Amino acid sequence: MVDDGPGTDDAEQGRALAAALAGLRAALAELRLPLDLPGADDDRAAVRRLTAHLDDYLLPRVRQMGAPLLAVVGGSTGAGKSTLVNSLLGTAVTPAGVLRPTTRSPVLVHHPDDTVWFRSDRILPTLPRVTGRDAEGRALRLVADTAVPRGLALLDAPDIDSVVEENRQLGAELLAAADLWVFVTTAARYADAVPWDLLAAAARRRAVVAMVLNRVDEPAREAVTADLGRMLTERGLAQARLLVVPESRTDDGLLPERAVAQLGTWLRDVVGDPTARAEMVRATVAGAVDDLLAQAPGLASAAEAQTAHVESLRRTAREAHRAAARSLDAATSDGTLLRGEVLARWQEFVGTGELLRAVEQRVSRSRDRLTAFLRGRPAPEPVAQAITSGLVDLVVDAADTAAERTTSAWRADPAGRALLHGPDLGRSSTDLRPRIAEEVRAWQKRVLELVATEGADKRFTARALSFGVNGLGAALMVAIFASTGGLTAAEVGVAGGTAVLAQRLLEAVFGDDAVRRLTRTAQQDLTARLDALLDVEVARFTTTLDALDLAPDQGARLRAAGQELSRAARALAPAEGAAERVAPARGAAPSSADDATAEPGEGRVARWWRRLWQG
Repeated sequence: MVDDGPGTDDAEQGRALAAALAGLRAALAELRLPLDLPGADDDRAAVRRLTAHLDDYLLPRVRQMGAPLLAVVGGSTGAGKSTLVNSLLGTAVTPAGVLRPTTRSPVLVHHPDDTVWFRSDRILPTLPRVTGRDAEGRALRLVADTAVPRGLALLDAPDIDSVVEENRQLGAELLAAADLWVFVTTAARYADAVPWDLLAAAARRRAVVAMVLNRVDEPAREAVTADLGRMLTERGLAQARLLVVPESRTDDGLLPERAVAQLGTWLRDVVGDPTARAEMVRATVAGAVDDLLAQAPGLASAAEAQTAHVESLRRTAREAHRAAARSLDAATSDGTLLRGEVLARWQEFVGTGELLRAVEQRVSRSRDRLTAFLRGRPAPEPVAQAITSGLVDLVVDAADTAAERTTSAWRADPAGRALLHGPDLGRSSTDLRPRIAEEVRAWQKRVLELVATEGADKRFTARALSFGVNGLGAALMVAIFASTGGLTAAEVGVAGGTAVLAQRLLEAVFGDDAVRRLTRTAQQDLTARLDALLDVEVARFTTTLDALDLAPDQGARLRAAGQELSRAARALAPAEGAAERVAPARGAAPSSADDATAEPGEGRVARWWRRLWQG
């Protein structure tokens, strides 16, 4: 459509269609369907199939509408495809025999003048070009022969039901690249399931199909052709051309000319009229585009389902770790931490009651008593160490719980279960404990800096120095963990009293407002540090999801590309009544018999096509 449109408008519309197809091809290339959701295997196969169809047929055909027609001769094992091709040409260009598979490498036969069209990777770009008879595997063997009409190429494809899986895949791939499907079967094999699966794809694309019934005994001809015709109609291929090759003896591996005359005449007719040929190509392209447009929304929905499922798995991991963060917020403010070792070390530092009684006196009268009391008391470092140890245990326990909840939820989901590989994600990171200890020590250092900064005010310097920065820092940490909501009745009396002591000691030194500000700042800093530790833990799960490389808008991009293709295809659709303005094949006017049998509203080209496909 790019190279031979009848006018500037057609050429521009052809370029628009090619650009829209390229846009859809790019959207398919970016599509990711990594999760094992229901139907995902079928969706991935559909993406591969549509991508190959765009690369092998639609894009090259739309860009070069004047290129020769490619007729792919495909079919079941032993149907006689290679013999048929050789017989049409009158010489053996493709191997035929009783060994299976016979056609190991596809053979493309073309007129010498058309060599330039097939030497490059214009079509079937993944197949290297070779010449000679020794080519095997994934290679396209090119043969130039004057027996092939200009503007037509015959491609002998591997068996679609070959015992070799690669041959089966290649056979289906080649059929998808065809302008014409010449499908060869036999009276004994025409009802086999495998060919009909491929023919269903042809029906979806409204492809031009010639069904060749090979090696038919004359007595069975009428019954077999009638049954095959019925099957074609029932499967949406009523327009397929049904051609019969009678059972015949071969001479040097070739069928007699009369046996293949019907097929040969049909192929020459297809390329013999430029107008009809162009209309056929347009119809084939239109059918293939419609098939793309029919399948693209389903793939877009599949992509959106993948993206939504990834986000669901991500939410599961994040919610589990947010719950862990909430549990840490509670544990660091409800008195839970003021148990066991922390409580014991704090009591060693402050004593049982003397300091509390001293603090209860007015500060102006008791400063000297407080200072004298604190001199000689145990250093506050054991308190800080006990707090570090307690926080490490709290965070590890919370992280373990979050990891267990996440893995349990993912394991219950088939798509999530497939992602639980590699390091054990059911527990927290192996290096979490030392990282927590490092963060807690950094927090404690920050607490001491807050105390020192606050005590640098001249009004508080002497008082702060008398208590010691480390001692005041330990008191501030205890005050942060001071609420008794999480303690047992037996613990409340002891821990609650020590918490009150820490609060009053700080108030005596800094005043109520300063203590509230210090407590709030230190608490926020601790929360931020613990949240950051949990963020690293949840990242073990979210990184696994990020590695899937799912763009959140991949479904939307595919839908947009499909809409653009739909617009371009509509713009290129033939105008109403255009068929009536096109001359029929061979330049002949329709006969009176044609007029008598025409369908209501049927134009001359439509009548010609009906005669050509239906005989």
